[in-house]
Amino acid sequence: MYEPIIEALRRGAAAEALAAARTLVEDQPQDATAHRLLAAALRQGGDRDAALAALDQAIALAPEDAQLHLERAGLMLDGRQLDAAQADLAKAVGLDPNQFPAYILQAQLALGRGDLEQAESLVRTAARIAPEHPQVAAVEGTLALRRGDADRALSILSRASEKAPDEPIVQHALAFAYAAKGHFAFAEQAFRRLFESRPTDTMRAMIADLVRRQGRPGEAADELRPLLERGDASPALKRLAGEFELDAGRHEAAAALLKEVVLAQPGDRRAVASLTDAWRQSGRDEEARDTLETLLATHPTQPDLWFARLLFEEFAGPGAVAIVERWMQAMPDYIPALEARATIHQQQGELDQADAIALRITELQPGHSSAEIRVIDGLMRTDPDGAVNRVESLLARAKDENVRKMLRQLLGRTFDAAGQPDAAAATWAELHAEAVPQRLPLPPQSDRIPAWPPMGARAEQAPGMAFLWGAPGSLVERVALTLDQGRLPLLADRLGAKPPSDPTQRYGTTQALLNGELDPSFLVSQWRATLASRGIRDGRVIDWLLWWDNALLLALRPHLPDARLIFVLRDPRDMLVDWLAFGAPVPFALASPEEAATWMARPLAQVAELHEQDLFRHSLLRMDDIANDGAAIATALGEILGTEVRALATGSQGPDRFPAGHWRQYAEALGDAFAILEPVAVRLGYPAS
Repeated sequence: MYEPIIEALRRGAAAEALAAARTLVEDQPQDATAHRLLAAALRQGGDRDAALAALDQAIALAPEDAQLHLERAGLMLDGRQLDAAQADLAKAVGLDPNQFPAYILQAQLALGRGDLEQAESLVRTAARIAPEHPQVAAVEGTLALRRGDADRALSILSRASEKAPDEPIVQHALAFAYAAKGHFAFAEQAFRRLFESRPTDTMRAMIADLVRRQGRPGEAADELRPLLERGDASPALKRLAGEFELDAGRHEAAAALLKEVVLAQPGDRRAVASLTDAWRQSGRDEEARDTLETLLATHPTQPDLWFARLLFEEFAGPGAVAIVERWMQAMPDYIPALEARATIHQQQGELDQADAIALRITELQPGHSSAEIRVIDGLMRTDPDGAVNRVESLLARAKDENVRKMLRQLLGRTFDAAGQPDAAAATWAELHAEAVPQRLPLPPQSDRIPAWPPMGARAEQAPGMAFLWGAPGSLVERVALTLDQGRLPLLADRLGAKPPSDPTQRYGTTQALLNGELDPSFLVSQWRATLASRGIRDGRVIDWLLWWDNALLLALRPHLPDARLIFVLRDPRDMLVDWLAFGAPVPFALASPEEAATWMARPLAQVAELHEQDLFRHSLLRMDDIANDGAAIATALGEILGTEVRALATGSQGPDRFPAGHWRQYAEALGDAFAILEPVAVRLGYPAS
């Protein structure tokens, strides 16, 4: 009498199963199985509440039936009633300790709670009942994934998938394992298989995200379109689709979707940021101003709206001033608004007003780093001794070691401003000495080159190739930043997390060239071979080197004669003081000023020799008088490269450094180190004293 209902359920004929089940319940009202089948038909038809009532009636008739409690737990899970599901599963296990599905479901709930130990205990019990069951592997694989072992998870789940390719729980876990390993195409395939059998909005969104991760944001956005067209899409879904459209460069479509989200949820920071980007990319500044003004009229205390509104005004211009003044009225003593006003004062040269706001910020939030630094900078101009006292007071209260290091470096600067060069030099030298174990060793330098190979013939139309180098303290980083911002083909990856592996990156190259272990032509061919992977397609390149040694000319003279060398220079003694006070882009170890001077003198002497003998096509870019002048740096680079170079925006190159000749203030404190550098300084054209 049950078979017709069971058959109809198998075929998905919910209406047919429901009619037969109702008839059976009317005929057999005391039959728990009849009520159970009615519950199944109601659940398949989407009437969860009625299904729960029917199942409760079945349990009332057969309270010892563990399977009924297990099915009730499934209904609770469908309704996201996790605690109730857990209780039903516990009843099922209590009635029948061999209820394998109950242990699996309990383990999955434990995973959902983040209770990995409980999940592991439950899956061990399940494994004793059915050790080869794929659902055991699914939980074990998910446990491995949660514990950060994606390789083990993938191994477990791949084997389980081979044995049970149609098991949804295995495919679901396998998809996440693929994603964790970055195998996004395989993860997409696994989710698509699941989607075919049980499509859900969440699954479609996950597939779309995996498509985006494979670099196909337009297809990802298209994947979400059916959900958007239904008319009941959530703001979160619209935001996701808008972000995909933005990544795909479809800025107008992105702006339309994201605008809906922001109008509905003005506090959604991510949506506001993405919408702002879409407006700017599509040039819809007027729409942006109008929309943001409308939103600010009703949501004046949403800071992200103010940040966005400022982006559509000229930086530090009259419009920006008016916006910030309104922001400060709407949100009195709100620190980001005060910071914005202080920045505008700073940009306009109104330093006293900027300092006053910074002081107010430190009163509202003691220890606010950027405000404290601004206050200290102001004191260094007006009351250097007061600046020393303020930094020492902050140091006395600071607990974080990284903060203390920053404050000690700043203390050295305040000593400098207060006319205490001995204290400044000692403070900086102590900091550098402490950091030696975390720094790169100083590169070795060759002593002398026996003979120079002849220069190779230069091609008539070779692509522009240059190598850039500057010793610590030369401010080579400002030259590099100017080149990068000017969209010239600068490569700065030698200083990054994934440097190239060519010989010019390695310390041992100098000696290998001198003793014949490294063929000069091989060095150049290896350098050329890495350019494509570094993003260079046409041969035009400016390669920023970590170190310089004239031994490299053994390769460059015969095999790369078309290149140019650009050496960034300042008075070597100024460079040493700058290195001590501010550090350097390449974090070389500075054990003592004397050791640093001894090392620095050697590559600089080689640059002097190269310049004196004109050993290779080169330019000396002297930063002494232009270090704080972005326009002058751009002009100097333009003359060297024979092209127009755009200057950095005012203030974007960082704080001003010490003026040329400042080293003389340290003539006594660093006398021994300066004595080491004096000969090479004179060779490079600087005065002896």
